[in-house]
Amino acid sequence: QVQLAESGGGLVQAGDSLTLSCAASGRTYGVRVMGWFRRAPGKEREFVSAISWIDGKVYGSPQGRFIISKDNAKNTLYLQMNSLTPEDTAAYYCAASTYWAESYSDDPLYDYWGQGTQVTVSS
Repeated sequence: QVQLAESGGGLVQAGDSLTLSCAASGRTYGVRVMGWFRRAPGKEREFVSAISWIDGKVYGSPQGRFIISKDNAKNTLYLQMNSLTPEDTAAYYCAASTYWAESYSDDPLYDYWGQGTQVTVSS
């Protein structure tokens, strides 16, 4: 089992930046990719970005304002979000995948999910 714990969410103003973290623990040796998803109020969960835990390859490029990164030594995933807008308001979830795939934008590819952290952007 892999446990994921997100942190760093909060209330910010439009134009601000925010960095989310996701700490992974447990049997992380099988994880190949970790990613970020988000669910805005009244909408379905959507893929934001993912990164290979092995070679750092990035999947997805969220509007160019978000930057995904990782620290293998700390087993931590990050999402730096810049120039936030109210449309970025959502619960943000990190997820871990043990599968090989060409793309990692689909939910079923992820075995483990965090509880989510809320990001609210005021105008």
